[in-house]
Amino acid sequence: MRAAEIRAAGGSPVVTDRPVPEPGAGEVAVSVTAAPITPLDLLCASGTSYFGRPETPYVPGVQGVGVLTRPTPTEPAGTPVWFATTAGMRPGDGSMAEHAVAAPGDLVILPSGADHALVAALGLSAVAAWMCLTWKGNLIPGETVLVLGAGGVVGQSAVQLARVAGAGHVVACARSDAALERARRLGADSVVRLAEHDDVESLARRLGDVPVDLVIDPVSGIPAAAALRTLRPGGRLVNLGGAAGDECPVSSAVLRSRSLHIHGYTNNELDADRRREALLTVVGHAMSGTLTVDYERVPLTEAAGAWTRPGRIVLVP
Repeated sequence: MRAAEIRAAGGSPVVTDRPVPEPGAGEVAVSVTAAPITPLDLLCASGTSYFGRPETPYVPGVQGVGVLTRPTPTEPAGTPVWFATTAGMRPGDGSMAEHAVAAPGDLVILPSGADHALVAALGLSAVAAWMCLTWKGNLIPGETVLVLGAGGVVGQSAVQLARVAGAGHVVACARSDAALERARRLGADSVVRLAEHDDVESLARRLGDVPVDLVIDPVSGIPAAAALRTLRPGGRLVNLGGAAGDECPVSSAVLRSRSLHIHGYTNNELDADRRREALLTVVGHAMSGTLTVDYERVPLTEAAGAWTRPGRIVLVP
Protein backbone atom coordinates (compact mmCIF):
# COMPACT_ATOMS: atom_id res chain seq x y z
CA MET A 1 0.00 0.00 0.00
CA ARG A 2 1.01 3.66 -0.34
CA ALA A 3 1.66 5.54 2.89
CA ALA A 4 3.22 8.73 4.17
CA GLU A 5 6.18 7.96 6.42
CA ILE A 6 8.04 10.15 8.91
CA ARG A 7 11.62 8.93 8.80
CA ALA A 8 13.21 11.45 11.18
CA ALA A 9 11.73 13.84 13.74
CA GLY A 10 11.47 17.30 12.26
CA GLY A 11 11.29 16.10 8.67
CA SER A 12 8.47 16.04 6.15
CA PRO A 13 6.84 12.73 5.30
CA VAL A 14 8.01 10.57 2.42
CA VAL A 15 5.40 8.68 0.43
CA THR A 16 6.48 5.09 0.12
CA ASP A 17 5.25 1.51 -0.21
CA ARG A 18 4.52 -0.36 2.99
CA PRO A 19 2.90 -3.70 3.79
CA VAL A 20 -0.82 -3.52 4.50
CA PRO A 21 -1.10 -3.58 8.31
CA GLU A 22 -2.65 -6.66 9.85
CA PRO A 23 -4.96 -6.02 12.79
CA GLY A 24 -3.73 -7.56 16.00
CA ALA A 25 -5.82 -8.84 18.86
CA GLY A 26 -8.44 -6.26 19.74
CA GLU A 27 -7.92 -4.23 16.54
CA VAL A 28 -9.95 -3.67 13.38
CA ALA A 29 -8.83 -2.98 9.81
CA VAL A 30 -9.86 0.23 8.04
CA SER A 31 -9.56 1.21 4.39
CA VAL A 32 -8.80 4.93 4.66
CA THR A 33 -10.80 7.40 2.58
CA ALA A 34 -9.66 10.71 4.13
CA ALA A 35 -6.92 11.72 6.59
CA PRO A 36 -6.44 15.32 7.78
CA ILE A 37 -3.08 16.93 8.49
CA THR A 38 -3.63 18.56 11.88
CA PRO A 39 -1.48 20.75 14.14
CA LEU A 40 -1.09 17.77 16.49
CA ASP A 41 0.37 15.69 13.65
CA LEU A 42 2.93 18.42 12.92
CA LEU A 43 3.78 18.83 16.60
CA CYS A 44 4.25 15.11 17.21
CA ALA A 45 6.39 14.69 14.08
CA SER A 46 8.58 17.64 15.08
CA GLY A 47 9.88 15.75 18.09
CA THR A 48 9.27 18.77 20.33
CA SER A 49 5.92 17.79 21.84
CA TYR A 50 5.37 16.80 25.45
CA PHE A 51 4.96 13.24 24.20
CA GLY A 52 8.69 13.17 23.40
CA ARG A 53 10.43 12.22 20.17
CA PRO A 54 8.45 9.64 18.19
CA GLU A 55 9.90 6.29 17.23
CA THR A 56 10.69 6.44 13.53
CA PRO A 57 9.83 5.51 10.89
CA TYR A 58 6.08 5.75 11.43
CA VAL A 59 2.93 6.70 9.53
CA PRO A 60 1.49 9.95 10.93
CA GLY A 61 -2.20 10.73 11.32
CA VAL A 62 -3.96 10.97 14.67
CA GLN A 63 -7.42 10.69 13.09
CA GLY A 64 -9.01 9.60 9.86
CA VAL A 65 -12.14 8.44 8.08
CA GLY A 66 -12.64 5.23 6.15
CA VAL A 67 -14.65 2.04 5.88
CA LEU A 68 -14.22 -1.24 7.67
CA THR A 69 -12.08 -3.51 5.53
CA ARG A 70 -13.45 -6.66 7.14
CA PRO A 71 -16.63 -7.40 9.08
CA THR A 72 -16.61 -7.15 12.87
CA PRO A 73 -18.92 -8.98 15.28
CA THR A 74 -21.33 -6.03 15.09
CA GLU A 75 -20.71 -4.30 11.75
CA PRO A 76 -20.35 -5.46 8.13
CA ALA A 77 -17.39 -4.69 5.90
CA GLY A 78 -17.84 -1.34 4.20
CA THR A 79 -19.32 0.38 7.26
CA PRO A 80 -18.16 4.04 7.31
CA VAL A 81 -16.14 5.01 10.39
CA TRP A 82 -14.16 7.82 11.93
CA PHE A 83 -11.15 6.60 13.90
CA ALA A 84 -8.42 7.91 16.16
CA THR A 85 -4.83 6.73 16.60
CA THR A 86 -1.90 7.56 18.89
CA ALA A 87 0.57 7.98 16.00
CA GLY A 88 3.47 10.19 17.05
CA MET A 89 2.43 9.99 20.70
CA ARG A 90 3.07 6.28 21.16
CA PRO A 91 4.72 3.67 18.94
CA GLY A 92 2.51 2.71 16.02
CA ASP A 93 1.13 4.00 12.75
CA GLY A 94 -1.65 6.39 11.91
CA SER A 95 -4.16 7.31 9.24
CA MET A 96 -2.07 8.77 6.39
CA ALA A 97 -2.05 5.59 4.34
CA GLU A 98 -4.34 3.53 2.19
CA HIS A 99 -4.99 1.16 5.11
CA ALA A 100 -4.83 1.48 8.90
CA VAL A 101 -5.72 -0.40 12.06
CA ALA A 102 -7.53 0.97 15.09
CA ALA A 103 -8.86 -0.13 18.45
CA PRO A 104 -12.65 -0.66 18.52
CA GLY A 105 -12.93 1.95 21.27
CA ASP A 106 -11.37 4.51 18.92
CA LEU A 107 -13.97 3.96 16.19
CA VAL A 108 -17.13 5.97 15.66
CA ILE A 109 -19.67 4.52 13.24
CA LEU A 110 -20.71 7.29 10.85
CA PRO A 111 -24.17 7.87 9.41
CA SER A 112 -24.66 6.74 5.83
CA GLY A 113 -24.24 9.70 3.49
CA ALA A 114 -21.71 11.61 5.62
CA ASP A 115 -19.09 13.41 3.51
CA HIS A 116 -15.86 11.64 4.47
CA ALA A 117 -13.52 14.50 3.52
CA LEU A 118 -15.60 17.09 5.40
CA VAL A 119 -15.84 14.87 8.48
CA ALA A 120 -12.06 14.43 8.36
CA ALA A 121 -11.54 18.18 7.99
CA LEU A 122 -13.78 18.94 10.97
CA GLY A 123 -12.89 15.97 13.17
CA LEU A 124 -11.47 16.65 16.59
CA SER A 125 -11.08 20.37 15.88
CA ALA A 126 -14.85 20.77 15.68
CA VAL A 127 -15.28 18.42 18.63
CA ALA A 128 -13.02 20.74 20.65
CA ALA A 129 -15.02 23.81 19.60
CA TRP A 130 -18.30 22.14 20.58
CA MET A 131 -17.05 20.93 23.94
CA CYS A 132 -15.46 24.28 24.80
CA LEU A 133 -18.75 26.02 24.10
CA THR A 134 -21.06 23.59 25.85
CA TRP A 135 -19.18 21.44 28.36
CA LYS A 136 -16.32 23.65 29.55
CA GLY A 137 -17.83 27.01 28.66
CA ASN A 138 -21.38 26.28 29.84
CA LEU A 139 -22.86 28.55 27.19
CA ILE A 140 -26.30 29.84 28.15
CA PRO A 141 -28.69 30.70 25.31
CA GLY A 142 -28.61 34.40 24.56
CA GLU A 143 -25.05 34.97 25.77
CA THR A 144 -22.33 36.71 23.75
CA VAL A 145 -19.40 34.61 22.54
CA LEU A 146 -16.03 35.91 21.35
CA VAL A 147 -14.09 33.51 19.12
CA LEU A 148 -10.36 34.21 18.87
CA GLY A 149 -8.40 32.69 15.99
CA ALA A 150 -11.58 32.62 13.92
CA GLY A 151 -9.64 31.81 10.74
CA GLY A 152 -8.59 28.31 11.86
CA VAL A 153 -10.68 25.16 11.84
CA VAL A 154 -11.44 25.40 15.57
CA GLY A 155 -12.40 29.04 15.15
CA GLN A 156 -14.54 28.51 12.05
CA SER A 157 -16.32 25.68 13.83
CA ALA A 158 -16.81 27.69 17.01
CA VAL A 159 -18.42 30.60 15.15
CA GLN A 160 -21.05 28.28 13.66
CA LEU A 161 -21.53 26.02 16.67
CA ALA A 162 -21.93 28.99 19.02
CA ARG A 163 -25.00 29.93 17.01
CA VAL A 164 -26.24 26.33 17.07
CA ALA A 165 -25.80 26.28 20.85
CA GLY A 166 -27.91 29.40 21.25
CA ALA A 167 -25.49 32.32 21.43
CA GLY A 168 -27.25 35.66 21.10
CA HIS A 169 -24.26 37.44 19.57
CA VAL A 170 -21.04 36.02 18.08
CA VAL A 171 -17.87 38.09 17.70
CA ALA A 172 -15.03 36.76 15.53
CA CYS A 173 -11.41 37.92 15.83
CA ALA A 174 -8.78 36.98 13.22
CA ARG A 175 -5.69 38.35 11.47
CA SER A 176 -6.83 38.53 7.85
CA ASP A 177 -9.66 40.27 6.05
CA ALA A 178 -10.41 36.99 4.24
CA ALA A 179 -10.84 35.15 7.53
CA LEU A 180 -13.12 37.86 8.90
CA GLU A 181 -15.24 37.91 5.75
CA ARG A 182 -15.57 34.13 5.96
CA ALA A 183 -16.55 34.43 9.64
CA ARG A 184 -19.35 36.80 8.64
CA ARG A 185 -20.57 34.30 6.04
CA LEU A 186 -20.50 31.59 8.69
CA GLY A 187 -22.69 33.59 11.05
CA ALA A 188 -20.56 36.05 13.06
CA ASP A 189 -22.52 39.16 14.02
CA SER A 190 -19.42 41.34 14.34
CA VAL A 191 -15.71 41.00 13.61
CA VAL A 192 -12.47 42.47 14.92
CA ARG A 193 -9.19 42.32 13.05
CA LEU A 194 -6.05 41.45 14.99
CA ALA A 195 -3.31 43.81 13.79
CA GLU A 196 0.32 42.74 13.62
CA HIS A 197 1.51 45.28 16.19
CA ASP A 198 -1.45 45.13 18.58
CA ASP A 199 -0.73 45.28 22.27
CA VAL A 200 -3.17 44.26 25.00
CA GLU A 201 -4.58 47.76 25.48
CA SER A 202 -5.19 48.56 21.82
CA LEU A 203 -6.83 45.22 21.06
CA ALA A 204 -8.91 45.34 24.24
CA ARG A 205 -10.31 48.72 23.22
CA ARG A 206 -11.53 47.34 19.88
CA LEU A 207 -12.85 44.11 21.37
CA GLY A 208 -14.61 46.02 24.15
CA ASP A 209 -17.35 47.38 21.90
CA VAL A 210 -19.43 44.28 22.74
CA PRO A 211 -19.30 42.95 26.34
CA VAL A 212 -18.68 39.21 26.28
CA ASP A 213 -19.82 36.25 28.41
CA LEU A 214 -17.62 33.48 26.94
CA VAL A 215 -14.30 33.53 25.06
CA ILE A 216 -13.17 30.55 22.95
CA ASP A 217 -9.38 30.88 22.85
CA PRO A 218 -7.23 28.67 20.63
CA VAL A 219 -4.43 31.27 20.51
CA SER A 220 -3.49 32.53 24.03
CA GLY A 221 -0.92 35.37 24.12
CA ILE A 222 -1.92 39.00 23.67
CA PRO A 223 -5.35 38.23 22.13
CA ALA A 224 -6.38 36.21 25.18
CA ALA A 225 -5.15 38.88 27.59
CA ALA A 226 -7.14 41.51 25.68
CA ALA A 227 -10.23 39.28 25.52
CA LEU A 228 -10.24 38.83 29.30
CA ARG A 229 -10.75 42.58 29.64
CA THR A 230 -13.96 42.38 27.60
CA LEU A 231 -15.64 39.80 29.85
CA ARG A 232 -18.65 40.65 31.93
CA PRO A 233 -18.54 39.85 35.67
CA GLY A 234 -18.42 36.07 36.05
CA GLY A 235 -17.36 35.63 32.41
CA ARG A 236 -15.40 32.61 31.20
CA LEU A 237 -12.44 32.03 28.92
CA VAL A 238 -11.68 28.53 27.65
CA ASN A 239 -8.16 28.05 26.30
CA LEU A 240 -7.36 25.18 23.98
CA GLY A 241 -4.20 26.30 22.23
CA GLY A 242 -1.26 28.70 22.02
CA ALA A 243 -1.04 29.75 18.37
CA ALA A 244 -0.27 33.37 19.33
CA GLY A 245 2.06 32.59 22.21
CA ASP A 246 2.50 30.13 25.03
CA GLU A 247 2.02 32.74 27.75
CA CYS A 248 -0.83 35.15 28.41
CA PRO A 249 -0.05 38.33 30.40
CA VAL A 250 -2.97 38.58 32.83
CA SER A 251 -3.37 41.09 35.64
CA SER A 252 -4.61 39.72 38.92
CA ALA A 253 -6.80 42.80 39.24
CA VAL A 254 -8.56 42.00 35.96
CA LEU A 255 -9.37 38.50 37.19
CA ARG A 256 -10.45 39.46 40.69
CA SER A 257 -12.38 42.64 39.92
CA ARG A 258 -14.95 40.70 37.88
CA SER A 259 -14.56 37.19 39.32
CA LEU A 260 -13.49 35.80 35.94
CA HIS A 261 -13.04 32.10 35.22
CA ILE A 262 -10.25 30.64 33.05
CA HIS A 263 -10.46 27.01 31.95
CA GLY A 264 -8.06 24.82 30.02
CA TYR A 265 -9.31 22.23 27.56
CA THR A 266 -7.85 19.26 25.69
CA ASN A 267 -9.61 16.52 23.74
CA ASN A 268 -7.54 14.07 25.79
CA GLU A 269 -10.01 14.79 28.63
CA LEU A 270 -12.78 13.01 26.75
CA ASP A 271 -13.54 9.36 27.34
CA ALA A 272 -14.58 7.30 24.31
CA ASP A 273 -18.32 7.71 24.90
CA ARG A 274 -18.19 11.48 25.31
CA ARG A 275 -15.93 11.84 22.28
CA ARG A 276 -18.29 9.67 20.21
CA GLU A 277 -21.32 11.71 21.25
CA ALA A 278 -19.57 15.00 20.45
CA LEU A 279 -18.28 13.77 17.09
CA LEU A 280 -21.71 12.53 16.03
CA THR A 281 -23.18 15.88 17.06
CA VAL A 282 -20.64 17.62 14.85
CA VAL A 283 -21.31 15.22 11.96
CA GLY A 284 -25.05 15.74 12.34
CA HIS A 285 -24.66 19.51 11.99
CA ALA A 286 -22.36 19.03 9.00
CA MET A 287 -24.95 16.80 7.31
CA SER A 288 -27.73 19.30 8.01
CA GLY A 289 -25.70 22.12 6.45
CA THR A 290 -25.28 24.17 9.64
CA LEU A 291 -21.56 23.38 9.96
CA THR A 292 -18.79 23.43 7.38
CA VAL A 293 -15.13 24.42 7.14
CA ASP A 294 -12.69 25.46 4.45
CA TYR A 295 -10.31 22.66 3.51
CA GLU A 296 -8.28 21.38 0.57
CA ARG A 297 -8.36 17.80 -0.73
CA VAL A 298 -4.87 16.60 -1.68
CA PRO A 299 -3.87 13.18 -3.02
CA LEU A 300 -1.95 11.08 -0.51
CA THR A 301 0.92 10.90 -3.01
CA GLU A 302 1.43 14.68 -2.53
CA ALA A 303 1.65 14.51 1.28
CA ALA A 304 5.21 15.85 1.44
CA GLY A 305 4.38 19.06 -0.40
CA ALA A 306 1.20 19.60 1.57
CA TRP A 307 2.69 18.87 5.00
CA THR A 308 3.17 22.49 6.11
CA ARG A 309 0.76 24.18 3.69
CA PRO A 310 -1.52 26.72 5.43
CA GLY A 311 -5.11 25.75 6.05
CA ARG A 312 -6.70 22.37 6.68
CA ILE A 313 -5.40 19.72 4.28
CA VAL A 314 -7.22 16.41 3.86
CA LEU A 315 -5.19 13.64 2.26
CA VAL A 316 -7.21 11.34 0.03
CA PRO A 317 -5.66 7.94 -0.83
